[in-house]
Amino acid sequence: MASIARLPDIVANKISAGEVVQRPASVVKELLENSIDAGASRITVSIKDAGKELIRIVDNGTGMVREDALLCVERFATSKITGVEDLDSLQSLGFRGEALPSISSVSHFELKTRTAQETLGLKLRYEGGVLAEESGVQGEQGTTISVRNLFFNVPARRKFLKSNATEYNHIYEIVKSFALAYPEIEWRMYSDDEELFHLKSPNILERLNVFYGDDFSASMIELSEENDYLSIRGYLGKPAMQKRKKLDQYFFINRRLVQNRMLSQAVQQAYGDLLVDRQAPFVLLFLGIDPSRIDVNVHPAKLEVRFDDERNVRNMFYPVIKRSIRLHDFSPDLAAAEHEPSSPRKFSFPDIPHRATTTGDLYRNYREGAFHEPVAPRESPWHQSEIFSFHPEQELQEGDEQLASVLLAPVYDDDVVPNPKDAEPKIWQLHNKYLICQIKTGLMIIDQHVAHERVLYERAVDVMQQNVPNSQQLLFPQKVEFRPWEYEVFEEIREDLYRLGFNLRLFGNRTVMIEGVPQDVKSGTEVTILQDMIAEYQDNASKLKLEKRDNLAKSYSCRNAIMAGQKLSLEEMRSLIDNLFATREPYSCPHGRPVIIKLSLDQLDKMFGRK
Repeated sequence: MASIARLPDIVANKISAGEVVQRPASVVKELLENSIDAGASRITVSIKDAGKELIRIVDNGTGMVREDALLCVERFATSKITGVEDLDSLQSLGFRGEALPSISSVSHFELKTRTAQETLGLKLRYEGGVLAEESGVQGEQGTTISVRNLFFNVPARRKFLKSNATEYNHIYEIVKSFALAYPEIEWRMYSDDEELFHLKSPNILERLNVFYGDDFSASMIELSEENDYLSIRGYLGKPAMQKRKKLDQYFFINRRLVQNRMLSQAVQQAYGDLLVDRQAPFVLLFLGIDPSRIDVNVHPAKLEVRFDDERNVRNMFYPVIKRSIRLHDFSPDLAAAEHEPSSPRKFSFPDIPHRATTTGDLYRNYREGAFHEPVAPRESPWHQSEIFSFHPEQELQEGDEQLASVLLAPVYDDDVVPNPKDAEPKIWQLHNKYLICQIKTGLMIIDQHVAHERVLYERAVDVMQQNVPNSQQLLFPQKVEFRPWEYEVFEEIREDLYRLGFNLRLFGNRTVMIEGVPQDVKSGTEVTILQDMIAEYQDNASKLKLEKRDNLAKSYSCRNAIMAGQKLSLEEMRSLIDNLFATREPYSCPHGRPVIIKLSLDQLDKMFGRK
């Protein structure tokens, strides 16, 4: 007797559902893809009990005639493709013909649909994949699908669902991603009869503000690049607004939401030192590529894609992201910090308003601050001072208004603000820690330590890579005795220390003579700097995965930079700022901390109730 038997369709559908329908959010994704493929311009999503009790999707798409409506819940029945060759030119989100039969087999499933040509719609009701009712129904053009009691007949799967909060968040993220990818569609969402949002505007920036808070879009970097092989458009977030999660990274390939490790890693590497450890940048990117060059039929969930030439895609993608990041002003505004809570087919992209601010813009803003006329000149307690410092004994009261009033005193002083004959902007030092500069649009505040770190780091990287002379000989060599672990680290980085500018000679057991040091090392600190560098290098090696020279450059810049509390002359302050803006990435230190914060006159006016 044969031991192999064909599984009944109801059993096969339940097995398939295990791959396609993993949780309520999976149902929402599959149904939304169908609505979009049907040409809907309005979509409403309603859920109850985080999708466990009810998921309802209402669209105004083309609808279905009776024959199509009955077939749509049959396995491998689809209107999206007719042959295997169609997989090379997919222009739809759905194509497998598995979603609806899988969903209906594990729920109480109801479908209502009407085409424009019919006056009466059709209602089909299924229980566990079995047709239980067919009837006519009144309704508007389009399709409404209601999924009740998900996994009612698969108790093991229902038991493994997470808390309502977790399942709700997964659903919300799916709907949000589609709302951002398809701004031409009007979206509405309800949870337990409460309206969460209603999006009518086709402007992506406005939708970002709805999801992430007012003025969130002001912290976006817009990019656009296209060639015959690949097109890239979208937005990247500035480092000041990053969070320690990757939920807010959206990659769409031919407007299909995908997960791709290569793309995610390329973005992370492009940001580099602008991110603190484990931070993830905000990403909303649309990639267009010939469908024949990708495979979306990797997994039933259709979230994974494979490129026919992944290396080629990365070689085009990474430089675009890197260049966009380097060309923009990454100094955070105080207000922005508050939000840290085709043949081949021509794929359309949402309208992306153009906006760009470059490193040069802020530097010009700083230089032009010397010629900016004051709004309301008045006397100031520092009237005769060209440079002054705020010290701890002049403690400020808590609150933005008090800080702003002190900062504004020099800014609005008619003697302190330079006249057009003076080409040098004025700079002040606050608590021997921060540099305050008037810029054309307000104030720029610079952390002197991390600013110097950035300058020294890039200089160290360039010196080691180019192998240029960078050593100044000491008149009197300095002796340093290493502990065993220090000497092990010294041996590991000895060659690169020499490239950096340390001229070192072995002198007995674990003893080294320092005969020359890099030109930036302050006289009298040679021994301390070397020992501190080795300690910092070892600490970085144990916590971070850094390339050896990068680790050395970070350790050198951190230990050799101007410290907080060090008083600077006017010339030293000006030199530091000029050198900072000459670096490739002046807005963050090598460890990802911000270097510059801006405070605009508009923000100050709001603080003082002028607006």
